Amino acid sequence: MDFNFILLFIDSIPLQFDFLQGDKHALGSDDPIIKGLILSMFAVTGFGIVLNLFNALVRKKMVDQVKLKRIMKETRSFQKERMAAMRSKDQAKTAELNKKSSYMNKMSMEMMQMNMRPMMITFVPLILIFYLVLPVLFSYTVAISPIPLNVIPGDFFQLTCTAEQAADLENVCTDENALFLWAWYFLSSIAFSGIIMKLTKTSMDLG
Repeated sequence: MDFNFILLFIDSIPLQFDFLQGDKHALGSDDPIIKGLILSMFAVTGFGIVLNLFNALVRKKMVDQVKLKRIMKETRSFQKERMAAMRSKDQAKTAELNKKSSYMNKMSMEMMQMNMRPMMITFVPLILIFYLVLPVLFSYTVAISPIPLNVIPGDFFQLTCTAEQAADLENVCTDENALFLWAWYFLSSIAFSGIIMKLTKTSMDLG
């Protein structure tokens, strides 16, 4: 499992709400410093790259990558071996592997702690940037999608404005399929996170 994706998702959740003011309009700006969709898109993408670099450098500094990959390799090998023994109904092999379960659970917990440690450092600065920097620089919607991106049912994980929201004059959405600020950052971060992790050698890939 790629824990970086989970941490990225957790970092992005607060952009859906305004815990400080209780007003969703506070996440946008009627007169942003950076004006225009194209410039805003590039600027938000740049923020995504910079913050990904920050996360990667903190991770590289705080996490022993050699040890982490060794634990990951050992854990995946154990899981693969146990599944093979269960499928073949090899009782002797399954019993032998079960004796290692407590040790492997300990290794999995250590791996999780190693991945969570950098988040304790990066979470607060990211929240401050999301609330104090990005809303002042950009409008609430920063791009137009050619298609709606709200593939998950419900209102919790909306990436683009709906037709109903665009028709509401009091809503922050001015166009149907306009992409929210947090959504563009979210998509940009995902697009570049793999490349940045490869370059900084903090990738979770064992290959």
